[in-house]
Amino acid sequence: MDTTLNPRWQPALEHSRYLAQLLQARPALIPELAAAWEQPLSEAMLLAPLQAAAPDDESIRRALRHVRQFAMAQLAIRDLCGLAPLAEIVEGMTRLADVTTNFALDYFHRQLTETYGEPLDRQGRPVRLMVVGMGKLGGRELNVSSDVDYIFIYPEEGDTNGRKSIENYDFFNRLGKRVIQALGDITGDGQVFRVDMRLRPNGDSGPLVCSLDALETYFITQGREWERYAWIKARIMNSGANAEGEAMQEWMTSLQRIARPFVFRKYLDFGAINAMRDLHAQIRREVARKDMADHIKLGPGGIREIEFMAQVFQLIRGGRDSALQIRPTLAVLALLVERQLIPAETEQELREAYVFLRRLEHRLQFADDKQTHMLPVDAAEQARIARSMDFPDWPAMLAVLDSHRHKVSQHFEAVFSDPEAGEHPLTGLWLGQLDDDTAIEAFGNLGYRRPADAIARLAEFRGASRYQQLPASNRSRLDAVGPRLIEATGGTPDPDTTFTRGLAFLENIARRGAYLALLQQYPMALRRVADMIGASTWAAEYLNRHPLLLDELLDPRLYESATDWTGFREHLRRTLADHAGDTEREMDLLREMHHAQVFRLLAQDLAGLQTVEKLSDHLTELADTIVQETLPLVWSTVRKRHCEQPKFAVIGYGKMGGKELGYASDLDMVYLYADNDMDAEENYSRLGQRLNTWLSSQTSAGILFETDLRLRPNGDSGLIAVSVDAFRDYQLKHAWVWEHQALTRARFCAGDPAVGERFEAIRIEILRQQRDLATLRDEVLAMRQKMLDAHASNSEIEFDLKHDRGGIIDVEFIVQYLVLGYAHAHAELTGNLGNIALLRIAGELGLIDPAAGKAVGDAYREYRRLQHEKRLSDRPKARVAREPLEPHIAAVDRLWQGVFKLS
Repeated sequence: MDTTLNPRWQPALEHSRYLAQLLQARPALIPELAAAWEQPLSEAMLLAPLQAAAPDDESIRRALRHVRQFAMAQLAIRDLCGLAPLAEIVEGMTRLADVTTNFALDYFHRQLTETYGEPLDRQGRPVRLMVVGMGKLGGRELNVSSDVDYIFIYPEEGDTNGRKSIENYDFFNRLGKRVIQALGDITGDGQVFRVDMRLRPNGDSGPLVCSLDALETYFITQGREWERYAWIKARIMNSGANAEGEAMQEWMTSLQRIARPFVFRKYLDFGAINAMRDLHAQIRREVARKDMADHIKLGPGGIREIEFMAQVFQLIRGGRDSALQIRPTLAVLALLVERQLIPAETEQELREAYVFLRRLEHRLQFADDKQTHMLPVDAAEQARIARSMDFPDWPAMLAVLDSHRHKVSQHFEAVFSDPEAGEHPLTGLWLGQLDDDTAIEAFGNLGYRRPADAIARLAEFRGASRYQQLPASNRSRLDAVGPRLIEATGGTPDPDTTFTRGLAFLENIARRGAYLALLQQYPMALRRVADMIGASTWAAEYLNRHPLLLDELLDPRLYESATDWTGFREHLRRTLADHAGDTEREMDLLREMHHAQVFRLLAQDLAGLQTVEKLSDHLTELADTIVQETLPLVWSTVRKRHCEQPKFAVIGYGKMGGKELGYASDLDMVYLYADNDMDAEENYSRLGQRLNTWLSSQTSAGILFETDLRLRPNGDSGLIAVSVDAFRDYQLKHAWVWEHQALTRARFCAGDPAVGERFEAIRIEILRQQRDLATLRDEVLAMRQKMLDAHASNSEIEFDLKHDRGGIIDVEFIVQYLVLGYAHAHAELTGNLGNIALLRIAGELGLIDPAAGKAVGDAYREYRRLQHEKRLSDRPKARVAREPLEPHIAAVDRLWQGVFKLS
């Protein structure tokens, strides 16, 4: 046996006294290392000596410790000689823990069954003890001298089936103790790992092992915030024989099902910031008390702060974004950049700091195989550490370390700083602690025009039972947010109105602690709320209906007007795929993502970043996308599908067809199919009905759209979905002129493009029919008169933008008449290009005076702008003063008279 030390190991031997002493005490390790040191530590390297050990307790314990010594030596050589990155070292240590834990678990399980038999569940199936690795063990980030944090869970109560039967609890309690002793007892060969069981339910005072039912009850009744943080990294370690069998897989799934809702809330849990801030404050107090400022894990800018930053985002958003339910710290940080929750520069600085601190942590621990995180004070030891970190001396290394810690602290404070530290100057005003004169002056100084009314509204708010009966934690958060609301609304154009809307909003979310926590933590979000609700009644009501949208106010991309629709569609598909088969959740996700996108557009609109035309384009694109992505979800619910992909198309009419959707526009749709299968009519009718339900039903997340299917052939009495051939036959032989008018603004929106192409061919065929102009004129005028009789204002002072003479409908009817009357000779009139573009084309073709067409186009654009303005004021049917619009009204009327030759 060659026990000569490889000279290339010298950097490791110089740094690690533990390694040098180990190889001197156990020279038999040297040839094993010589064969293995140039490749990463593998499971086979660890398992082979364990499997070769004699099957008795003493031999197993010795083999476990020898494997640990081999692994530590191999990892020390690879790390300290510069052969392995951090990821390899932490994975190697985690692999050591997994292999030794599972080997001990399997060995002692078999040993106990010889005496007591197999523990069984209620169905008579054998069950196993599940070992849950916590902390860095769970995250596969174990450091080189770490302890291991376990929680022992068994599936359910029952008894063993041996002649000496005992309860499952007793069996697994004995098993857990033997595993802990096998790994944690210190013998002449040392120990494998220090075992820490304090993270189990009720800590040291709780039972060593816990059933799934008991764990679920504990989470519901006693689970604490810090335990949510701890369980983020929880990982079931069982492998091999310990994880075999359908029943065992079922229990492991059950454990995940119980733990996931405890850790990850369904809502955006901004309250987690406060909870983790409190936890970190406790740690900092302990660090200060023990004079541990040079502790690279718990001290300022240390490893724990990086972990906290990653995990607080997981706690806040992991319930809504399952991709964030991952364990490794660096993987979480990378995902946060992908989700644009932190800047790429922040992630880079945190990643570089994390790798540096973890490498330094390992050098501190490799020196003597001690679980230490304190920087050395001895000069010789400092020099040793610096050299192993590739620095010429300690001051050079310390400068880089301090730089990393400073950056970490800055990022940490940006996330966890308490914006309410110290009392807000307007707290007394919010709480009604000022006399009337002082309060009136305070409101007046902030720009309020009716301070007395504001004081009265605030007193009414605080005196209401809804406020008085709030839980203490919510009341505290609300009282922290309230003064900032007064301040934020004071900076809006109409503070009095904005404050009233703001109080209504706070009252609406008062029992939702997570939303209050968001506004408390991010004053910038509250300022944006004030700006939006102050600018628009409709925006205020939209936010009241969907307070979940508060999260959008934190997105730095909120005011980026160039929407990435490809990215939106991909994100929507991924999110829906995560919840495939859960109809309720799929419907809610469609609504939530639609509402979020509408809210972004609304914010940009109120900030003056969107024209009405561009906004309509975006809202139409959004509607098309939602309908397109909903179709396959609905088709999958049709049980007796006769084909995998439906030959079905959604045709948009009206504002949807003309790409002029507003915030609350209905979707006018017709459903067509091109399929000769005998089940086609039944299946596509069912698809159409369900699609309508998915789009228009009220769920906990609201609704998507009001829908209108009355423009289909034969209206309400017609089939929900019609074949393309039946549609063509109806349009050629039975349709009214007004239905052909509607066809000028129809287009394929979603579904099978081949069906869409057939529809477009039919549309053009119908529009290009040669018609008798006199007959067409009479039909159009008769329909217009019916609409006037039903809806016109008949006012000389006010003007109904849509229905009155010279308004929007007149413009639309002019264009529709021109298309139906002249498209047979001019194919370019069949393009679905919008009214303004078609007026321009008609002018170029000599059908109307170009200047008159431009004037009417300008009028139409102004009408739509005013209509949109009324929508934002939540007065969609309100009329406007006629006098300022007289030039536009006259321009439309002149063209009307000319086109229909009425003069």
